[in-house]
Amino acid sequence: MSGSPKYATVRVSPAYARREAERRRAQAAARQRRDAQRAKERAERAARRAGETAARREKALAEAERRKAELVNRRTAEQQAHASRIRQEQAGAETRRLAEVRELLARAGGSGPETARIEQQLNLLQGRIDRAEQIDGAIEELRGRVVLLSGGEAPGRGADHGTVLAALEARLAGIGPDAGQHDPDGHKRCVDLLGELRAAAAPGAETRFQALLGTVEHALTRLAATAAQRAADERRQAQQADEARRQAEEQAAEQEAALATAQEAEHERLAAALAEAADRLGVVRTSARAAADEARELADPGLAERLETALSAVTHPLAAHAADDALAAVAALEELLPGAEVRLDELQLALTRRMDLAQALQDAMIGEGFAFVSGEEEGERLVLSFERPGGATYETTIGTDDGGTPVLVYHVDGEPDVTLRPEPGAAVCDTTEELLERVHEAIVERDGFVPDELTWQGKPPSRRAEPLPGAEWKWTR
Repeated sequence: MSGSPKYATVRVSPAYARREAERRRAQAAARQRRDAQRAKERAERAARRAGETAARREKALAEAERRKAELVNRRTAEQQAHASRIRQEQAGAETRRLAEVRELLARAGGSGPETARIEQQLNLLQGRIDRAEQIDGAIEELRGRVVLLSGGEAPGRGADHGTVLAALEARLAGIGPDAGQHDPDGHKRCVDLLGELRAAAAPGAETRFQALLGTVEHALTRLAATAAQRAADERRQAQQADEARRQAEEQAAEQEAALATAQEAEHERLAAALAEAADRLGVVRTSARAAADEARELADPGLAERLETALSAVTHPLAAHAADDALAAVAALEELLPGAEVRLDELQLALTRRMDLAQALQDAMIGEGFAFVSGEEEGERLVLSFERPGGATYETTIGTDDGGTPVLVYHVDGEPDVTLRPEPGAAVCDTTEELLERVHEAIVERDGFVPDELTWQGKPPSRRAEPLPGAEWKWTR
């Protein structure tokens, strides 16, 4: 099309400004209602999640307490059974040793006061064994007294030295095969003393035999007591080792249980975070998608892309079960959406203003005899085409300048005065200017818009020519 584009900025009338202010208030109220509804839904979903989490936690706590109680009961039963076995084994061994002493006393065949005292002591010891009391070396002490009793009476009643030796050797053997390990020095001394006593059993060594007899008895009693004590020590050490092993096993089990509990807690946290992210996305997803679609319709593809990118930033980590990333992304989407809705409301107001201005322009042009040919949106602009009966065409673009002020830009083709250039660098458009000024006066009469002075590039200075506003108005046809 030939000719220089003609343009005029357009101010809104006070009445139209009031209507726009009312629309803004209505938009703000609608946004507040949407925000309140989303906040309510988020709170309801959070309360539901909290209830479900509390129920799961209570159930898990009850299960953990049940498992703990079972473990404690099992350990207690095992410890009690182990202690019972130890007591039974010890009581059995002590009962057998006590029976040996009774048998030894029966073979001695005595019936004096000492025999009665020993029998009383044996009965008392049996009672202590039955009550699982510690008796330490009391059995061996009685054994020594029985041996002394039998040995001391032997010469007077015709008992020979061989019988005494046999009794002492039986006593040494009765101390047990482990006596040499429990007390090597004491065992060797008993063996050596028995050898000396055997040598003193020869005729003519009665005094020597009687003198050694007490020493041997004392050594055997000492060996038996030492062996019994060390056997008891070994049993205690074995019990301590068993207890240490059980404690180590319990500690390992507790550590394993603690690790399992920690892992379960982390799993629960991640599951709760994923559920929260999914719930929060569910609150804003529909609004965000609608906002992205509206942004494209209102010619703001950048805003639409930001919204869609923010949506994808939530859905992808949700699908990958990346809970922390999903929570961060949904928070960013929640922060983006309100500002986007404010921007969309402003875009909608601008579109409504353009549409209203287009309708006013169309009515005014038709009133001047123009025929409306076509109209279409080009981004944030409306392009209208009109034709005069004589064939001249007027293509009018309705947009805004950098400050948001509406602008009417006319590209005229077919008017004689448009192409007249009486002198270089100047152009006159008397007829066209007059026509468009009448159109603008008709627009003002609608009580909505007030076009300013019509101007164009090359307008004579006497007409106060102004530079063409904004680089966006570049015509290539």
